Amino acid sequence: MKRINIFEFEDIKFLSSDFRACLTNLIIVFHKLMGSKQVLVNVITELKQKQSFSTIVDIGSGSGGIMPEVINAYNSQNKGDKISLILSDLYPNKGIVEQVNGGGEKNISYLKTSLNACELSKAPKGLKTLICSFHHLSPEIAGAILRSAQENKEPILIYEMINRNIPKILFPVYFLATVVLTLCLTPFVRPLRMKQIAYTYCLPLIPFCFSWDALASIVRLYSFKDIHELIGESDKETYEWTMKDVLNAKGRKCGHYILGQPKL
Repeated sequence: MKRINIFEFEDIKFLSSDFRACLTNLIIVFHKLMGSKQVLVNVITELKQKQSFSTIVDIGSGSGGIMPEVINAYNSQNKGDKISLILSDLYPNKGIVEQVNGGGEKNISYLKTSLNACELSKAPKGLKTLICSFHHLSPEIAGAILRSAQENKEPILIYEMINRNIPKILFPVYFLATVVLTLCLTPFVRPLRMKQIAYTYCLPLIPFCFSWDALASIVRLYSFKDIHELIGESDKETYEWTMKDVLNAKGRKCGHYILGQPKL
């Protein structure tokens, strides 16, 4: 594998949940900028025509990410065929769980107990999703998740907002451009709290950490060739894998997805 496993600030265990939430809030804004919300709605809509599911189980949800907005957008576009969303995490944050479950969203809930993605047979039924999180996983865990989906005939959708196609010589430019974008896009964070403002403009830790993580994410991405290697022997008779680069509504590249689904 050409993948390089360097650290991301978001993965540091002793990083405060508030600071990690600031980084996650920025990712949601970048999702909106890239148009990936509608990309995911389109992919789910297409998959829904082939597979029977009424629930999406999001894995490694953290503070929620973009999936609640994706589900709301899908349900508003498909009022007669609504989908519910279950957020989950290996180490669910009690505060986030209570916030989501008490938020009044009928179709969205957060699993209170830990969910190990390597054991999908123990997860609630439905389409499993990993959104912009798969690159965080080690090859051992990533491979175990893919094989678990295939062995248990579980549909799984893995989406990454970026591709591993930026020349290394341009990394410094990419880093600086992301810093500038972070400064420009922070006012669009919702909810916009004083900590987000302070750590962006007074003590600019967030622009540095976010830009580093964005760059680290690129080199940590699994290529389609890597995915095939992680899956190992594929059961082509009963299960199929689709790997595809995607475009947003404006025809611009908007990352890629890996889709595994049982054959009907």
